[in-house]
Amino acid sequence: MNGCRGRLRAVVLVAAILALLFVGGCGFKDKPVPPQHVVPQPVLDLQVELDEKGATLTWTYPKKTVTGGDIEEIDEFKLYRAEVPAGSFCPTCPIPYDAPIAVPGGLLPPGAGRTATYEVRGLRPDNFYFFKVRSKTGWWTESQDSNQVSFFWQTPPATPEGVSATGGDGKNVVQWQPVDRRSDATPAAGTVRYQVYRGVDGGAVAKIGEPVVAATYTDTTVENGRVYAYRVQAVSTYAQGTVRSDLSETVEARPVDRTGPPVPGRVEGLRTEVGVKIFWDHVAAEDLAGYRVYRRTGGESKPTLVGDVNLPHNMFVDAKAPGVPLFYSVSGIDTRSPANESARSTEIRVDN
Repeated sequence: MNGCRGRLRAVVLVAAILALLFVGGCGFKDKPVPPQHVVPQPVLDLQVELDEKGATLTWTYPKKTVTGGDIEEIDEFKLYRAEVPAGSFCPTCPIPYDAPIAVPGGLLPPGAGRTATYEVRGLRPDNFYFFKVRSKTGWWTESQDSNQVSFFWQTPPATPEGVSATGGDGKNVVQWQPVDRRSDATPAAGTVRYQVYRGVDGGAVAKIGEPVVAATYTDTTVENGRVYAYRVQAVSTYAQGTVRSDLSETVEARPVDRTGPPVPGRVEGLRTEVGVKIFWDHVAAEDLAGYRVYRRTGGESKPTLVGDVNLPHNMFVDAKAPGVPLFYSVSGIDTRSPANESARSTEIRVDN
């Protein structure tokens, strides 16, 4: 009888312990949340930017779970990396990713996004690199794979040197020394081209046009009077991809208007009691300031400036004209200082 009571007490004790474990000991006050309600949506905007030191990966923190719920914090990211020698790369083979790298996560600011950044260094020449990322909100709540990014790595070309920029009329000419070496001083391999970057009036520089082969670039998409900053980057092109140098030092140029107005037409003249009157048709130019009148005698090889005429006038009286046959011509001038002057018109003859 005593044995039966002992076994009964043992069963009751075990039942009590189990009740504590499943009711209080596990810490559940409410029903547990299904895992799919806290699994983050996959990252879809993984990007890579290469520079002369390596690569920089960026992506946006996921804001939603796969069921559309809000995410307040990402515990960590798992970054997968694969290195494949170019000589053994197989486009249809599975990517041999290494064990993931733990990248710390963090809180998401309410109503705002957040970007993760990871710098990749220690890259080895003649290798392809592949990356993907997953995000986690807990121990068992890991997202699916992100989009995959990849690139080919080779020792970058040397940074262009001797960069100069010269302003012209409606253009700037940028020049530099050709690059024939890598950044480690070994001879450059592959085709080296050059990417020009441009900034305007103190703004940030950005790519302009496509890479060029020659060590010079003429920029005709400029406005006279504005300040343009230029930097140049060497780009080595291989069958497997491209590798870029660091940006060169910054140089500046300001294009200047050196073009005069159109040549005045229909110049006419006649002698009057007050002198020789010269008149002509107005020319069409937004920056036109006026005209210059020239005169020479039959024995002179070069004309002499005898008067300036400001707008809106298009007539000049040469009150000191000598009483001999004279030859007159007219040019246009713009508003610059010193003014740009057009060519002189066809000469007309005024007899005495």
